[in-house]
Amino acid sequence: MSASAIFILDLKGKVLICRNYMGNVDMNEIDHFMPMLMKREEDAEMTPLITHGSTHLLWVKHNNIYLVAMTKKNANAALVYSFLYKIVQVFKEYFKEVEEESIRDNFVTVYELMDEVMDFGFPQTTDSKILQEYITQQGHKLEVGAPRPPATVTNAVSWRSEGIKYRKNEVFMDVIESVNLLVSANGSVLCSEIVGSIKLKVVLSGMPELRLGLNDKVLFEITGREKSKTVELEDVKFHQCVRLSRFENDRTISFIPPDGESELMSYRLNTTVKPLIWIESVIEKFSHSRVEIKVKARSQFKSRSTANNVSILVPVPSDADSPKFKTSMGNAKWLPEKSAVQWNIKSFPGGKEYMMRAHFGLPSVDGDEMEAKRPITVNFEIPYFTVSGIQVRYLKIIEKSGYQALPWVRYITQSGDYQLRTN
Repeated sequence: MSASAIFILDLKGKVLICRNYMGNVDMNEIDHFMPMLMKREEDAEMTPLITHGSTHLLWVKHNNIYLVAMTKKNANAALVYSFLYKIVQVFKEYFKEVEEESIRDNFVTVYELMDEVMDFGFPQTTDSKILQEYITQQGHKLEVGAPRPPATVTNAVSWRSEGIKYRKNEVFMDVIESVNLLVSANGSVLCSEIVGSIKLKVVLSGMPELRLGLNDKVLFEITGREKSKTVELEDVKFHQCVRLSRFENDRTISFIPPDGESELMSYRLNTTVKPLIWIESVIEKFSHSRVEIKVKARSQFKSRSTANNVSILVPVPSDADSPKFKTSMGNAKWLPEKSAVQWNIKSFPGGKEYMMRAHFGLPSVDGDEMEAKRPITVNFEIPYFTVSGIQVRYLKIIEKSGYQALPWVRYITQSGDYQLRTN
């Protein structure tokens, strides 16, 4: 059992909207929520669960509203919180901003959504694409005489409508890896990780089943092919369409995909990453009022790959002025609002090294006085390349009508939080 009732409150604890799903709780119990929450705040004992007598109040705060679930049962707390966050996500799809004003402006739609997302305490359809088929901000789309939801609501596959037809059937899959990196001033990697995501754009008719094969280490150990290059994925999270029991049994990623764009899965690798773009920076003072920064950028990946739209942001003291730049590749520009020089290189092949010199005045700095140094940040994108070495070995498309469909796979590595500290 999930929740007996759901409330949306303003910051003072006043009820904006509520929905009693089971009729087994005293709805006035919500009056105790704000006084108890404020007392907990004063005592520095903030918890996401408040109990008053036999009533449990599980809550989340979003902008200037509280969403509170009330239950008397021994509810599955993880499910309740997941449901509350999902409601916020659904509201976002409808109203862009979820706050007191947007709730007040859309009472009818909010009530309709609350009726659909839960039934007698059980979460139901929470996929906004499906809900938008028959609940609009102008009220119900359903015509009089046809008061029934679309097939997807009663269908076992709630994230995909039936009867989808396309003239040309294709699947586009993007494997995107973001590199988070922090390098110390002496050149050692302080922390690094790869955050990966597999995104789909599905243009397929009917109810196709897709099977995805990756060079997953656990799978290769099961099948006895350990010698091939494999990756060990951590923190894997799947879209609800993936059959988790099948994955747990034999590591097969099998699913009926949502129509259009979606994120199929995400993963993380806590691994030491060799910096893909290495930066060295030296500051030279000519007199008390003139300074030159020399920046060297080196691409530390194979020459067959190329980084696109590389942007290197080099911080300088906030009172720097009259800058002059010289670059061996790309162009540099002065960003006074960020107290930084931005060096842009449109195309940076692997195994190359480029230089940039920035010469500027520093009127108020005398002697060795310099501001606290901020790290250099780098942005880039490398197509047809992954740091982890993840590979799509196959993407099978099975549909009962037997049509031919083309799968397209792209690999992209990009910078995440990529910083290098300087001396």
